[in-house]
Amino acid sequence: MADDFHRPTRFSNDWFERVEGDVDPLLRLQLASETAQALLARVRTGADPEVVERLLRLAKVDGIDTVAELWSHARPHSLPGALWRVHLLHALVSQRADEAALLYQRGADALHTAAPVVAGVPAPASPAELRALTETILRGVFAGDFALALERAAAFAVVTAAGAVEAAHLDEATHPERAIDRTRLAASLTDIAGDLTVCARMWRSDSLD
Repeated sequence: MADDFHRPTRFSNDWFERVEGDVDPLLRLQLASETAQALLARVRTGADPEVVERLLRLAKVDGIDTVAELWSHARPHSLPGALWRVHLLHALVSQRADEAALLYQRGADALHTAAPVVAGVPAPASPAELRALTETILRGVFAGDFALALERAAAFAVVTAAGAVEAAHLDEATHPERAIDRTRLAASLTDIAGDLTVCARMWRSDSLD
């Protein structure tokens, strides 16, 4: 599942001090929903520009980790749940760029579907191109076609999951522990892709909260 990824733990802003420590789960979920709604207010009718700009500055200055931790326990098919999963994919590329590029390219070579086209990474994929992709997805999340951004993120996860499966098969005989890790990664990415696809559909039907 998505919990297999590294979780951000940094809360550097006073605004988020109330979510540290032993917090009522209902309050945490409420804050997760409120911050997700505010960050996406730019693409909703009647957005409050001041709220949006304040939170976007927070994400830019302190890193999206500051707000993303709020979303980590949200329902998968919810607005904060979708943002958390996009954040996980961005973190994967940021923290493991070389491996992500290798797995993505293997997946793109193995798949005979439209997923690599939807993701939009030139072949052969490089770490720099994957970073550019995840940054483009984030921009789409915050200021563009949100459903399209989720679909691109889902496609990226599908392709990388396929590559992780291919790599696991190759590693099985000589690097069994790495094969297990990559199999687990493939399962997590597959789950994320499925959740993001559902979220994109819900957003288009105005039912993603």
